[in-house]
Amino acid sequence: MKIRPSLAKLTANRGEDQTLRVELAGTWRVGEKIPPADAVFDRLPDDAPVQRITFSAVDLQEWDSSLLAFFARLDRYCRAHSISVDYSSLPGGIIRLMALSKAVPKREDVRKTPRPLSFLSGVGGMGLRFIRAVKDTLDLLGDLALATGRVVRGKSRVRRDDLFGIIQECGANALPIIALVSFLVGLIMAFVGSIQLALFGAQIYVADLVGIVIAWEMGAIMTSIVMAGRTGAAFAAQIATMQTNEEIDALRTLGISPVDFLVLPRVFALVIMMPMLVLYADLIGILGGLIVGVGVLDISLAQYLEQTRKALTLTHFSIGLVKGIVFGLIVAVTGCMQGMRSGRSASDVGLATTSAVVIAIVGIIVADGLFAVVLNILGI
Repeated sequence: MKIRPSLAKLTANRGEDQTLRVELAGTWRVGEKIPPADAVFDRLPDDAPVQRITFSAVDLQEWDSSLLAFFARLDRYCRAHSISVDYSSLPGGIIRLMALSKAVPKREDVRKTPRPLSFLSGVGGMGLRFIRAVKDTLDLLGDLALATGRVVRGKSRVRRDDLFGIIQECGANALPIIALVSFLVGLIMAFVGSIQLALFGAQIYVADLVGIVIAWEMGAIMTSIVMAGRTGAAFAAQIATMQTNEEIDALRTLGISPVDFLVLPRVFALVIMMPMLVLYADLIGILGGLIVGVGVLDISLAQYLEQTRKALTLTHFSIGLVKGIVFGLIVAVTGCMQGMRSGRSASDVGLATTSAVVIAIVGIIVADGLFAVVLNILGI
């Protein structure tokens, strides 16, 4: 039997001892018409079974991976039909490459579709993941407390250069985006409030509305949400990437605590900078309301500033600053925790970053609700 593709040439001759001798000739390259593996058996009669296959490559010229693919298909065909194959007469390069291709067995379970879980199994899995996340959070908080104690005693390995660099990254570099968001929030609140207050001829109280809401709530919340999406995600991505590159394992091998070296500077930097960022956001938000009050509502600059001064007290700013500290701690701890819990693949880095942002924002909203309840109990 002869099969003549464009360049490759294959001849199969059956011997009397039920052995099929396959002669390979010509050039076997990718992109050319290569004979299919089962073409060797197509023209053999059904009453003349083959039990063994040998090869001759005397006239074989150039070849590449297409020849190896031919042998792989032929090998699968022969295993399915209980036919032994003898590759010993092939060139040494082909034999070595074939052995290398079989060195790592194929994983049969890689592409299996996971079996859908029942409702109870899904709920149980969510509960176990939640418990594990709570445990990891408590472990990290405990390690942070111990690391802070070491800092106080002067026994920590926190690098000042790292701390100052992170302070600049989450402080000065964040001012433009916080200014933009806070200005727009103050602007929008003034517009919305003026529509309702105009019904009663009380446009002057736009200053009270914008000042109190910005200083009490929106300054801290909007700053924290921006920092969660900007800095918390960056913390998670940086630490998760180090986890992927096994840099954290290297730190542990050298006897350096990852909490001291990676987590503590980030937590300190964000907790230190958050009150300043919140105060900055308060001033920019009040400025946005002032522009609407003076430019749209025909309130004089002196009237607006005087009304704002009367409405705001030190308590309003103090509560906002305390919220900023707590929210900053939530953002920093969440970002670092998700980075430390990350897997070791590129997709795990993305999942850690997404989880850090989502969990931080949810934590900010929950913490703000708790603040509202406590302040109401205290009568503030």
